[in-house]
Amino acid sequence: MPFIDFAKQAMALPAAWSSSVVGEVGPARIKVLRMDRRPYPEESHAYNEALIVIDGKLELDLEGEALTIASGEMYVVAAGTPHRVREGSYGTLVIVDL
Repeated sequence: MPFIDFAKQAMALPAAWSSSVVGEVGPARIKVLRMDRRPYPEESHAYNEALIVIDGKLELDLEGEALTIASGEMYVVAAGTPHRVREGSYGTLVIVDL
């Protein structure tokens, strides 16, 4: 799939916060999801995770610090770092991980 419309892919998902793998580059997966202002529980991973906001904004809690990642911005969460999505996040999010 050489051309991907992230916003269109996100809107086609059956529910918010359910991701879909839309591509792979080497060992990395590229996933898209739709945020809907509801929070998402804390999690951590054994790998770095790039969070790219295509449109809207991502409200993130990272080890007790509140961050806002705006449309067109990316934040890389380091492996093993607990993070959660705060209420108010909306739009299209692309995640690159292993």
